[in-house]
Amino acid sequence: MTHPRTTPPARTDGFQDTPDIQNTQAHSTHTPQAALDTALASSLKELRRHLTAHLDPAARAWLQHALDEAAAHPGMHGPISAWELRLAEAGRRCGAAHADAARVLILDAARAGTDALTRVYFQGTADERRAVLHALPHLVSGPGALPLVEDALRTNDTRLLSAAVGPYAARHLPPHDWRHAVLKCLFTGVPVDHVADLPQRARGDGELARMLGDYAAERTAAGRTVPEDLYRVLDLTESVTPAPGTDHPHGKES
Repeated sequence: MTHPRTTPPARTDGFQDTPDIQNTQAHSTHTPQAALDTALASSLKELRRHLTAHLDPAARAWLQHALDEAAAHPGMHGPISAWELRLAEAGRRCGAAHADAARVLILDAARAGTDALTRVYFQGTADERRAVLHALPHLVSGPGALPLVEDALRTNDTRLLSAAVGPYAARHLPPHDWRHAVLKCLFTGVPVDHVADLPQRARGDGELARMLGDYAAERTAAGRTVPEDLYRVLDLTESVTPAPGTDHPHGKES
């Protein structure tokens, strides 16, 4: 369905939902982070190829040592494991553009399970938390790590939110929580391109369409611009007409 769109007026409210610097980070699509996102969404083998192609020799040597060390001493050992220290070093050793990928590979080499990932997430920096979220679809097969995703979705850190709505959330987040995650992206300015499997999960979702309509009405009533991404998602919800009584099997939400 085509939705009428008016030319957005010049923004005067500064998009007060989140700090401008976070929105700038989230919307930057021509950066090393964009290439990393592509690699993170595929396989660990592809992630390794990504790093091999982009790291300088010194960084590649450090990463290989860190991976060998993690593989030799996997799991948790005492208050902090050697591989956890390498997570903290990754930004300095590999550079900010490649640190997320390096951390994911170290977590994999350490065979970090849900308990280890939870410890790293809650004791680590925002960068380490983001790496844990990226690692979830590779390292956790079931929904046991959903509390980490739910915690990230409660923040207004757009880089954490972008990682939280990745493949793991697409597989395991219940419909109610997933719908609110999509709305959180719209509210904070995270592009919906970051929402993994968005077309599949949004297709025919009448309840999501209702929530989007309510949000658009609230912004319009307040004299604020409706995000273009909202119309994109709304079109997806209408791509298949659900059978009567099945468009929102979990009941209305708010």
